[in-house]
Amino acid sequence: MEWPSLSLSLSKALEDRICNEARHSEDEFKEQEDIYYAIALSLSEQDQKGKKSIDKESQSEEYKQLARAQTKEDEHITKAQLEDDEQLAEALQKTMYMESPPHCETENIFQPHPFNFPSEYRICARCKTEIGCGEFLTCMDADWHPECFRCHACNCPITDSKFYISGNRSYHKLCYRKQRLPRCEVCKNFIPASSKGRIPYMEHPFWKNKYCPSHEHDGTPRCCSCERMEPRDTRYLLLDDGRKLCLECLNSAIMDTEECQPLYLEIQEFYEGLNMKVEQQVPMLLVERQALNEAMEGEKHGHHHLSETRGLCLSEVQTVPSISRRPRIGANHQFIDMRTEPCRLIRRCEVTAILVLYGLPRLLTGQILAHEMMHAWLKLNGYRNLSPEVEEGICQVLAYMWLESELYTASGGDAVPSTSSLFSSLASSLSFSTSTSSLFSSLPSSSSFSTSLKMGKRSDFEKKCGDFFKHHIEVDASPTYGDGFRRGRQAVDKYGLKSTLKHIRLTGSFP
Repeated sequence: MEWPSLSLSLSKALEDRICNEARHSEDEFKEQEDIYYAIALSLSEQDQKGKKSIDKESQSEEYKQLARAQTKEDEHITKAQLEDDEQLAEALQKTMYMESPPHCETENIFQPHPFNFPSEYRICARCKTEIGCGEFLTCMDADWHPECFRCHACNCPITDSKFYISGNRSYHKLCYRKQRLPRCEVCKNFIPASSKGRIPYMEHPFWKNKYCPSHEHDGTPRCCSCERMEPRDTRYLLLDDGRKLCLECLNSAIMDTEECQPLYLEIQEFYEGLNMKVEQQVPMLLVERQALNEAMEGEKHGHHHLSETRGLCLSEVQTVPSISRRPRIGANHQFIDMRTEPCRLIRRCEVTAILVLYGLPRLLTGQILAHEMMHAWLKLNGYRNLSPEVEEGICQVLAYMWLESELYTASGGDAVPSTSSLFSSLASSLSFSTSTSSLFSSLPSSSSFSTSLKMGKRSDFEKKCGDFFKHHIEVDASPTYGDGFRRGRQAVDKYGLKSTLKHIRLTGSFP
């Protein structure tokens, strides 16, 4: 918004008027003084003809004093008129400055303009000195030197035609946006406010990264493991089944069946440490997503309520293509040369195999294995006809416990897990010490804990991913997996794992 040229013309006219009136008044005073002097001389001559003669010089002096008194009175009147004119000009000037600026709920945008109006006793709000004649700004009910009107963020003078006011503090537009408006972590643009002054944006519930709502539907890639939505220039690894894997998750990703065998042994030893050894040797295969979906369709019984299945405990005879060689990274960051071979699964017991989706980080792969291992344990120990909520819930509890143990081990045992009460009740039910550290130390030396330590210290990102996988289990909104986990965890925390499993066998429900 620019000030109209009429305002500048008006200010110039007022200034000229004040100066002209001052010069005109001075000329009038001199002319009136001469007139009074002539009148005095004339009266003196008349008195000499008809009256007693009076000293001409004394008479003239008397009339001169009368003329000077009249002149002072006129000067006083003229000065009062000039003061009224100045007050009128100042009032008009303030009215022009205080024009209401556009604003919304969260910000005020002002358009300052300097003027050269003469001023008396105008004090700068910043330096507290008199402004005098010259350019000044009027804003926030105060006057400022142009160089004193500064941005609260960068402390540089504000010379732009528009700026922001927030909490009686002025900001450059860019500085205000940097401090107050969130920046999209995908496109790196400031997320604009709506017409109502609100700033709509999406935020990941765990990673807390903010991004424009449009990125939910514009095809912006997301890691299939950590689910983070990263900046547009971030590179992902493209898996054969179309999934995208970020480079951080790639560092610990497990790509073939042979590579996964040590982790599978760790999960088995974790169950042995809980006196829940799986007696039968159950094959474990890493497979592609298509093979996992086909195997899931071949199952006559099972509870599969997730939007994407990542693991499966088979109980039917099937032939499944297993990944036998780790793929390599080719052009355009895409995996190539992955070799698969068919594997005929023979039914020797209630469980024929455990299938896990390939290309996931170690902690997520282990969580899935721990979950599916609990399915196998339930089937091999006579837990039949359980409701989906109970079976999936108790399996999630064991997967969560394995994650807790891995993260505790990665910290070197310096901190007690957040679910120490869960482990304490578990320890008491298994005749272990009630302390979490004693529970971990009572497990076999070749358990998953000691094996994990041999792998070396985990990166901070891997630990953070472990916390994310735990968080994902905790806040799962599905009735089967989410509500089932929360009910199962509450039961184990209160009654212990052994009593909870016994109650499930007898009643088919949580205690």
